[in-house]
Amino acid sequence: MEVLLREQSNGILTLTLNRPEAINALTTEMLRELSQALKEAAAPEVRVVVLRGAGRGFCSGQDLREFAGQRISYKNHLRNYRAVVEGLAGLEKPVIAAIHGAAAGAGLSLALACDLRIASSDAVLTTGFSRIGLIPDAGMNYHLPRMVGYAKAFELEVLSERLKAEEALALGLVNRVVPAESFAEEVARLAGELAQGPTKTYGLIKRALRRSAGASLEEMLEYEALLQEVAGRTEDHQEGVQAFYEKRPPRFQGR
Repeated sequence: MEVLLREQSNGILTLTLNRPEAINALTTEMLRELSQALKEAAAPEVRVVVLRGAGRGFCSGQDLREFAGQRISYKNHLRNYRAVVEGLAGLEKPVIAAIHGAAAGAGLSLALACDLRIASSDAVLTTGFSRIGLIPDAGMNYHLPRMVGYAKAFELEVLSERLKAEEALALGLVNRVVPAESFAEEVARLAGELAQGPTKTYGLIKRALRRSAGASLEEMLEYEALLQEVAGRTEDHQEGVQAFYEKRPPRFQGR
């Protein structure tokens, strides 16, 4: 059985973690497949990526059974996660995490590395690592405090409490919560809207926001000017201006 399913339609690439019997627990094979798929997602025909899980949950984190009885090098193993997290964060187009059921441990880390997190009303999020005597990894210590602040991030990481969807929304961990019965339709609607947008502009916005985490105001003003020069030369910018003058919706092509 394929551990990662790929489906592409109308500019939307859907990547489905496909180990439903283990709530899509991550394995070395799955991480390598996902890393490769994210590299391929750089193709111009892909304009938005949706990351989801098969079956009853998003992702339960690392499959601990993969290394049962072995003495492993976590440093070496985490290279697989690094490739995926950098692929999600660095891909210059929108990435949506569609979260239903459990998003735990490294599964939550992957969701936090995405640009948007849409949660089903049945979603449950937890950091999970401290319960097995490990620190959070796969970028969680980068993304989580930037979303909720140091104190709340520390609390979530050391207590590993289970957060319901609405609690995660209140903390800013997810962008919106959707009733379970209309979850798939809302994810598809949002992905479709983004797939019709100015894709290169979205990529430049990602660059700007990531740079801002460690930049001064003066540095960001300079970087914004640089990126705006790039955006101003895109076909979509020209189309957006023309549509404005003609008082019609723009027809962006992602170029």
